[in-house]
Amino acid sequence: MDALIRDLALILVVAGVVTLIFKRLRQPLVLGYIVAGFLVSPHMPYIASVVDKENVQTWADIGVMFLLFSLGLDFSFKKILKMGLSPVIAALSIVFSMMMLGIFVGKAFGWTQMDCIFLGGMLAMSSTTIIYKAFDDMGLRQQRFASLVMSVLILEDVLAIVMMVMLSTIAMGQNPDGSQLLLQVGRLIVILVLWFVVGIFLIPLFLRKTRSLMTDETLVIVSLGLCCLMAVIATSAGFSSAFGAFVMGSILAETIEADKIIKVVEPVKNLFGAVFFVSVGMLVDPQVLLSQWFPIVCLTLTILLGQALFGSLGYMLSGQPLRTAMRCGFSMAQIGEFAFIIASLGLTLGVISDFLYPVVVAVSVVTTFLTPYMIRAAEPAYHVLESRLPKKWIRRLNRLSSIQQSSETEKSNWRTLLTQMGLYTFIYSVLSATVITLMFRFVLPFTRNLHPTWEFHWYANAFTGLLTLLLVSPFLRAMTMKKNHSPEFKALWMERRINRLPLVFTILVRIVIAMAFVFYVVNYLSRFRNALIVCIALVLIIVMIFSRGIKRRSIRLERMFIENLRSREIAAQVSGRKKPLFEDRLLDRDIHISDFDVPEDSRWAGQTLYKLHLRERFGVHVSSILRGHHRINIPGGQMVIFPGDRIQAIGSDEQLRLFGQALRGELIDDDPEIEKREMQLRQIVLSPDSPFVGKTLRESGIRERFGCLVVGVEEGQQDLTAIDPTRVFEPADILWVVGEAEQIRGLKE
Repeated sequence: MDALIRDLALILVVAGVVTLIFKRLRQPLVLGYIVAGFLVSPHMPYIASVVDKENVQTWADIGVMFLLFSLGLDFSFKKILKMGLSPVIAALSIVFSMMMLGIFVGKAFGWTQMDCIFLGGMLAMSSTTIIYKAFDDMGLRQQRFASLVMSVLILEDVLAIVMMVMLSTIAMGQNPDGSQLLLQVGRLIVILVLWFVVGIFLIPLFLRKTRSLMTDETLVIVSLGLCCLMAVIATSAGFSSAFGAFVMGSILAETIEADKIIKVVEPVKNLFGAVFFVSVGMLVDPQVLLSQWFPIVCLTLTILLGQALFGSLGYMLSGQPLRTAMRCGFSMAQIGEFAFIIASLGLTLGVISDFLYPVVVAVSVVTTFLTPYMIRAAEPAYHVLESRLPKKWIRRLNRLSSIQQSSETEKSNWRTLLTQMGLYTFIYSVLSATVITLMFRFVLPFTRNLHPTWEFHWYANAFTGLLTLLLVSPFLRAMTMKKNHSPEFKALWMERRINRLPLVFTILVRIVIAMAFVFYVVNYLSRFRNALIVCIALVLIIVMIFSRGIKRRSIRLERMFIENLRSREIAAQVSGRKKPLFEDRLLDRDIHISDFDVPEDSRWAGQTLYKLHLRERFGVHVSSILRGHHRINIPGGQMVIFPGDRIQAIGSDEQLRLFGQALRGELIDDDPEIEKREMQLRQIVLSPDSPFVGKTLRESGIRERFGCLVVGVEEGQQDLTAIDPTRVFEPADILWVVGEAEQIRGLKE
């Protein structure tokens, strides 16, 4: 225990000092943690070192789990679905290109197959934390290209989770077999759908029932408990604990309590996250860095040039013009926290070489320092390219965005209908298969063991079969009937007679799938002939379709799921925190909406919009002001700005940049003599020759001239007498005065 406390004290003290220095130098704190880890490692003999590395590694594993839990809290399935195909295309193309490039570079150095595969995974992941920090420091966070980058980074984080599962599968088998990977991907998708659907049913219901009991203390305990529970379930299912933590975070992200959970969990995540990054720095060996300087330089150039090229191409393929694509691609030229997590996974599984970890850390440090310069280099690089390429090529490349946007709006009714039918069929198939598996795994053995005779065995089978079919009937009914009365279905049915046969076929296919589930249940529990089983299955499906009770239950379950899924969105609309629906339409005209928080010490606070002249100075329009839980839409010129307000402004990238720069820069200067501002309470006895004698409080000018406040007059009783402004001061009056020490001294003199 002594060693544990000593190690923790050493880690936190050194990390605290180093991160303060990095904060002063305006560098990412992640780098400060890595440097602190190097300082407390055995590789630095000049100061004290960590004694028990195993305990530190345990804390680091917990840190990874909480980091991904927090990442899940910022993740939203609905947000991903609303992004459309553009960010998906960009993310997939960038990750695939950079991974292949990393594998190729590793092969060129003659590294092992596992080293090359894990290296490709590390190089494919840009750092969300570092890029966000760079955008914030450079005043670019409100620009349109920055929002595009953040959308792709969210998808990259999801792909990183999938990649960790795939790399674990490859490492376990030591052979990246294609069928094994496909099986694992399919298993992962099924488990994700199951966890998400069941979680959206149960978790919001639990939080809603216990909402009146939830304080900050109980909420953080419940949230972390759910995180650890899902981590245990994921480990039991053959996945990593970090993956389970991410899934639970993404489920909680859809609840009303999500914002509050993020706030209360933040200190825990920061503590264990710091320990994780310190443990990363402890593995940095200077001898390895010196011996591997050439791979470090090559990998750094690979990331800088690879992201500049493939990142820009990825954004162009997603429909962005050349200039925007280059600004986005150049911004992603670094690796960060997920590279460390993937490297830790490789070391834990024992499949990568020891030298790879410090090499990746060194590359991350170098590329992090170069990130602001790469972001600034995008514009000059575009101008150079513009001057070299034919004008016809530039016009065609810049026209890609409008082509992409117009093609996305031309979605046919067939595409929408088939996509929705396929999605519902897949989700309800997963739920039905899960219910059947649980019933056969737990309920069937229990009922059979109630009585050991063979005759009772069939009764147990019949009871379990009927109960199973009763439980899956809402899912099977929804599978067969969902979207059969949708506007798309009706439009296609009435449009042309030739559409009716394919539409009927879509219904028949889903009926056959539902019949297959019933067929499996009956066939598993009985020995009837196949023809009889099919007939029974058909009859049961027809009963399910036309049963009003099952229909009501199916609709009730679906409404409960939709209500839980939209609970956070509904709360945002009610509280006025959701942006207006016209926001996306502005993007076609090179203007967009951005949020700006008014600092507490802003000079704008207390001023009206009319006096600030925002439209004349910056060309922006203030569409809304968010104050607490209230939204003030289209504020007038007499609207006063308060500290903590969130201003929603409409303008171009340059206009919003100047607006945000002025808002953050026009602050009240810090008081260099803050220590002298202490308020004191003092007695003042009026002498006969005092200039205040014979004057009233109003005539004395004590408040106006000296900045002091007379709180009362002492007249011998226990309580002070509240002074009347018209009372005339007399000699020997005892005044109690409040003010700063210097002001009271001047008053006495």
